[in-house]
Amino acid sequence: MTQIAPPRSSLASESLLFAGRLLTQWRRAPTVPIQALLFPTFLLITYKLLVGKSIVRITGTDSLYGLVPMCAVAGAMFGALGAGLTIIGERDSGLLSRLWTLPVHRASALLGRLIAEAARTAVGAALITAVGVALGLRFDGGCLAMIAFLLIPALVAVVFSTAVIAIAVRANSSAMLFWLAMPSIALVFSSSGIPPVAMLPAWMQPLIPLQPMAPVIESMRALAEGDSALRPLLLSVVWAVGLAAVVGPLAVRGYRAAAEAGR
Repeated sequence: MTQIAPPRSSLASESLLFAGRLLTQWRRAPTVPIQALLFPTFLLITYKLLVGKSIVRITGTDSLYGLVPMCAVAGAMFGALGAGLTIIGERDSGLLSRLWTLPVHRASALLGRLIAEAARTAVGAALITAVGVALGLRFDGGCLAMIAFLLIPALVAVVFSTAVIAIAVRANSSAMLFWLAMPSIALVFSSSGIPPVAMLPAWMQPLIPLQPMAPVIESMRALAEGDSALRPLLLSVVWAVGLAAVVGPLAVRGYRAAAEAGR
């Protein structure tokens, strides 16, 4: 008698299952979500209370419209770095290899991790934005602009998490992730999120728009203020696609090598 094999699940459903596994893990041991929220929220509140009024007097604009986007993006990066540390542990414990042997699509575990990162970041950005609203942030762009505002950090998280995965699966220790963290976080804080570009040193002003975090912050600022965000949004997408094209293949090959090595 011929035995009929059960139908194979789709890549999307398998990826969502792996994403649900990670989200459940983070809910039970919320180290990564807390790391992604604690410092950015502390920075947002402290900066607003200490120097927020001074920035308004000097520039005539509320610093919240740049500060909240900057903190949301920083939270996305902090969370991705924390999740990267868990990848090293999963690789060394052999969990990646065990997941690799499951009868599922090879890409589902990696895609599931990126989906979980995007979901975690969107929720984290919503919480940081809620703190910003409590401090005085107002959305003049409407509900659609608010949704886009929250999705931009999720896009950053997906691309940055891909870079983190590419390094984490090859790293001998967590020190390699800190070498990635320093320049990445520096890019966020060297944008126009805290000081307006006009207040920066003259030699630095032409360099700010050339780095990838500048259009991200500016697009979120424009969405909150109700201004046109088309140009910075397009630049953000171009940066995201370009960086993903570089780090994506590295992450896929590294993840496969680490899983097949059985480390």
